[in-house]
Amino acid sequence: MNAPAASILVVDDEPDLRTLYELTLLREGYRVETASSVQEARDQLKAHRFDAVITDMRLPDGFGMELLQDLRDQQRRERCVVMTAYGSAENAVEALRSGAFDYLTKPVDLKQFRSVVASAVQGTGGVPAPRAARSPGQQRQAATAAEHASGNAALDKLVGASEAIRNVKQRVAKVSRGMAPVLIHGESGTGKELVAQALHASSQRADGPLVAVNCGAIPENLLEAEFFGARKGSYTGATQDRDGYFQAARGGTLFLDEIGDLPLAMQSKLLRSIQERSVRPLGSTQEETVDVRIVSATHRDLAADVQSGRFRQDLYYRLNVIEIVIPPLRERREDLPALCTALLSRIAQESGMPVPALTDRALAAIAAHPLTGNVRELENLLHRAVALSDGEELHVDWPTGATDPQAVRPAASPGSSPQTQTADATASPPQTTTCAAPLPSDLQAWLDQQEREILIRALKEAGFNRTATAARLGISLRQIRYRIARLNIAVPNDQDPHDDMG
Repeated sequence: MNAPAASILVVDDEPDLRTLYELTLLREGYRVETASSVQEARDQLKAHRFDAVITDMRLPDGFGMELLQDLRDQQRRERCVVMTAYGSAENAVEALRSGAFDYLTKPVDLKQFRSVVASAVQGTGGVPAPRAARSPGQQRQAATAAEHASGNAALDKLVGASEAIRNVKQRVAKVSRGMAPVLIHGESGTGKELVAQALHASSQRADGPLVAVNCGAIPENLLEAEFFGARKGSYTGATQDRDGYFQAARGGTLFLDEIGDLPLAMQSKLLRSIQERSVRPLGSTQEETVDVRIVSATHRDLAADVQSGRFRQDLYYRLNVIEIVIPPLRERREDLPALCTALLSRIAQESGMPVPALTDRALAAIAAHPLTGNVRELENLLHRAVALSDGEELHVDWPTGATDPQAVRPAASPGSSPQTQTADATASPPQTTTCAAPLPSDLQAWLDQQEREILIRALKEAGFNRTATAARLGISLRQIRYRIARLNIAVPNDQDPHDDMG
């Protein structure tokens, strides 16, 4: 038996627009009811159940946000799409933060209108009547068991059972259902891209593409063409039309990794594309509507970058509608055994060979490492340990300055057995007493000095080759240039500051 056509409530006080939206949705095969005010909409909601509510922001007797709040308070299933006037970015962000599924900017583009409604009704029980010529976004059917399994599998890649990682998983599962932009914040190596993958796989866009972009790895002069596409002849070497990242991610998710590395000029263009949901390819006079969900990530403090003028405040608020903070590994050390087991399993699968067993001693050696590079450093440590182990047990080197607990035998206390002594020694690394360094009176100046010394040392070791220095420190070439200028680091006169080929 076919599922019933989805039912939509359209709320707008302008009769002509209300009729236009109603006819558009009727042609798509939906069942449609209309209202011209908050009170009429509430009456409709009392009398009927809908799959989606499309409401204008400003109404004669109130605001569309009131209907959104009603739906949340009553725990109704209807997904709410809010229509807001052109340029009212703050209203759109507020609606998304308040739980709106999506928003539309007036004057509404009907193609975008149909696409957003099609996304909103997925998984609510009703489906639009079948049509022969539907766009890819409208062809998506209600969520299937396979899609749920895909989302669960992606969440399972976020290994661990600590409270910190459970909170991340719960937040991913909650926010994946909407279209609100998500900003993932975490230190390098914590797994920001894994969270983005889980967000995509758990969403109703899972059957669409996930396009991941490293914003710090694209040469500045190619950013616009890479993001928005280019037409033949628009620049030297453009021998044919080609799509950009936005077009490639249609119907899916665009993941902007290290968003903080984008230069200000590109931030402005990106903001406009996100707000208008359209892009203009390089060399084209026409804009193209794009249907993507934006997920971005950074290890930087973007709020501080906004204050210093390095990042646009309006773009920050547009991207940071929902924030997911990934804890560093030092805050979830209890996840180390599960992480090591999962990573060793992957290493074995990739190498096609069995890996040595993870012993308690090896685990203690791993735990003794500071692991400031988080999960990425842990994976590298395990790769090295597997390569250097020649027996059936995994051998992990103890970090410099750390003591192998099995090499320490404390004096026997009365009533204690040798077994108890050994177990206690393994479980509790020896305590050392150190004199705490005095706290700096100017933290930023102290941090700048530490960074300057590290950069000068790395530059010298690389023969002042900025490309090699950036690779050695795990940052982009743009970042190394910025830091050299900010910290006023002198380079030899024979080194052209724009030439990193040496």
